Amino acid sequence: MDLSLKQVRIRQAKLADLDDLVGLLHLLFSIEEDFDFDAGRQHLGLAMMLEHDDAVILVAEAESRVIGMCTGQRMISTAEGGYSLLVEDVVVSERWRGRGVGAELLKGLEQWAEEMEVSRFQLLADRSNNGGLRFYQKQNWQETELICLRKRLPTGNRRKE
Repeated sequence: MDLSLKQVRIRQAKLADLDDLVGLLHLLFSIEEDFDFDAGRQHLGLAMMLEHDDAVILVAEAESRVIGMCTGQRMISTAEGGYSLLVEDVVVSERWRGRGVGAELLKGLEQWAEEMEVSRFQLLADRSNNGGLRFYQKQNWQETELICLRKRLPTGNRRKE
């Protein structure tokens, strides 16, 4: 079957999509060195995002299946004096890559962000994900001099299922 972007619809995710979204995160986390896949934890995080007014999960749907996703969370930026959007989890199933699905997901995210009065996007990308980095460059994303640091809190502070 010819896989065409015309077949793809971008929409907000719903609870019924959670299993498909977890599957896409498994695909994404397999190429990211900093994260370990844990279906239960990823399911919980996605469900939390679906309930949060300042977050969105967009899906790309084709052939009655979820074939891609991206997430965004609105934050207050002191640098912007307004809102920025942390973009995460941009992933498209391997069969649909290179057909413009990721670009359409980001366009949908831009539309949502505009409605939410966001003035800047930011994201973290794995240094070794050359395909992903090329994709973002093609979408006019710019590298910064910033690096990401993280610190985990004791396990007892994490939400449980």
